Amino acid sequence: MSASTRDSRAPRSRWRALIWAIPVALVVLVIVVLVARYLRDVPAVRSFMTTYPGDSALPAGAPVGFPAFVEWQHVLNSFFLLFILRSGWQIRGKQRPPAFWIRRNEGRLATSNPPVRIGINTWLHLVVDALWVLNGIVFYVLVFVTDQWTRIVPTRWDVFPNAITTAIRYASLGWPTNDGWSNYNALQLISYFVTVFVAAPLALATGLRLTPGLAYRLRGLDRIFPLRVARGLHVVVMVYFVAFIIVHVTLVLSTGALRNLNHMYAGRDDQSWVGFGIFAGTVVLMVVLWFAAKPSIIARLAGFTGTVRK
Repeated sequence: MSASTRDSRAPRSRWRALIWAIPVALVVLVIVVLVARYLRDVPAVRSFMTTYPGDSALPAGAPVGFPAFVEWQHVLNSFFLLFILRSGWQIRGKQRPPAFWIRRNEGRLATSNPPVRIGINTWLHLVVDALWVLNGIVFYVLVFVTDQWTRIVPTRWDVFPNAITTAIRYASLGWPTNDGWSNYNALQLISYFVTVFVAAPLALATGLRLTPGLAYRLRGLDRIFPLRVARGLHVVVMVYFVAFIIVHVTLVLSTGALRNLNHMYAGRDDQSWVGFGIFAGTVVLMVVLWFAAKPSIIARLAGFTGTVRK
């Protein structure tokens, strides 16, 4: 069997696995809903949910509402994650890239070691990663300067039992009624904390460990942080972000779409269509860029930063 035949069969086998995963996921979802509905009728669980209604109090002086930087950070992260996940999936496909990029080893960027040749999909992945990290650094600074961190960092132990209550409500399809403008429910708080302060740094650390060129220079870490472990964790983080995005978008649109979109995109707490308009515009732009990001376009962009050859 030739290499090209194996490469052509690999994507098809992944799609078959995905097709089988959909009905399995639906069956699991039905079971989860039924179990959650049963639990809500158990007296001890009802008592627990009354004691811990799903919201954990914020520290005194916690801000209300969302400043402008949260809105544009949300838009930028949507674009960055879209192309990080797309290019990461292409890299994981292990098919031959349509072109290769190599850094020009001259001027202030000249190094004693020869540059590493990488595929243009990897080039795109690293470039968008760098923009995402830069955006994240700005976010970290602003979220602590403005005290917005108090909204996404657990500060009370009761956030955990309250999160269990919220999870049961979500699982039983009885959406919790809370005001995200002033305080996320406990499960949201924990999920945002994990996303911002655990998953994102872990994606960066494992990504740096796998970066062509750096992987060789960091080979001294093989004993404590082998490449296979970094690769496995990187995939786990990718799956986490995909799952988070799916759940996040689903809940935003099914628990008061207009108000939620205004919170996220317009910085206002009302039922107007402003946030929806901004959201729709960003989705249209993301679709356009998705189809515009053809190998020839990516190769042309990569050519501004190095030499591209097939």
